[in-house]
Amino acid sequence: MLDWIEYNQGEIIIIWNKVGEIVFISNSVERLLGYKKSELLGRYWREFVSLEEEVDYVKTHFDRLVEKKQRFTVTMDHKDGKCMVTECLSEKIYDEQTQEVYYVSSLKDITDRKETEKLLVRSEKMSVAGQLAAGIAHEIRNPLTSIKGFLQLIQAGVNRKEEYYKIMIEEIEKMEKITSELLFISKPLTDMKQLESVDDMVKDVEHLLATQAKLKNIDIVIAEPITASIFCDKSQIKQVLINLMKNAIEAMNEAGFITLHVHDTDAEVEILVCDEGPGIPHEIINKLGEPFFTTKQSGTGLGIMISKQILESHHGRMEIMNNEGKGTTFKLVFPKYYKRKV
Repeated sequence: MLDWIEYNQGEIIIIWNKVGEIVFISNSVERLLGYKKSELLGRYWREFVSLEEEVDYVKTHFDRLVEKKQRFTVTMDHKDGKCMVTECLSEKIYDEQTQEVYYVSSLKDITDRKETEKLLVRSEKMSVAGQLAAGIAHEIRNPLTSIKGFLQLIQAGVNRKEEYYKIMIEEIEKMEKITSELLFISKPLTDMKQLESVDDMVKDVEHLLATQAKLKNIDIVIAEPITASIFCDKSQIKQVLINLMKNAIEAMNEAGFITLHVHDTDAEVEILVCDEGPGIPHEIINKLGEPFFTTKQSGTGLGIMISKQILESHHGRMEIMNNEGKGTTFKLVFPKYYKRKV
């Protein structure tokens, strides 16, 4: 009976020692990952984790297991070559008789949930692209008007062609930048993580949203210098930044500033988006991110939820707080770990 329960449970229980060698694994591993227990005992857990950055993340967080349990997402290799996304809950334990240190984890299959989340992220990406289209059309119309005017002057025989050519090239480059950013956020998700410059991502998003901000007399200010880099999928993190900055613009009914700060610490990189809107009532601040909960009349409530899911897939987190004076700060926190060298 116990063997039947262990085989059919929805989670894999695994115990490994301080060097990462598997010393126990439940029978359910055969049903969920296709391996027999005998194929895994004595081997190392990291052999079966699909992504190198997740191996690094787990290894760097082992020491935190002394005080509390840790929950993170780990992608495991199935024996047939597929991958299974799991929610891993881990805890450090001590054998009082031998004084040995062990780690025990439960792995729950959340592959279907992650696929649903990806569909939501894609949907939100296209929604954001559509919402930005009006502002981008306005941003492109201005350079086109300038180019048309200069061409008419050249056609009329004005003798300042070189100066006009230079200005026209600058205007065309502006349009290229804007359209490139719009195409970038409209691309399908790739989940291609690599080391990315925070400065580049922040400035790309600022360039995309500057026109919409200006229409409400809002200035976007980037506190420089920014030297930090994070290991991420650039498309997904830019989607989070676009969502937060767009929300900040919509929240502000008066002229003011949206300020972006980046703090680079020994263990983490923090990106802060600070607005000067009315703030968020304390009684609902913890509800932000719940499905379909929104403070906007035409909102869906999915934007913050999807942003939190993206951060979770990067082993990051979001903190929301009201400022002392006025407005709200959204803080994105990313662990500072890098892809393991082969």
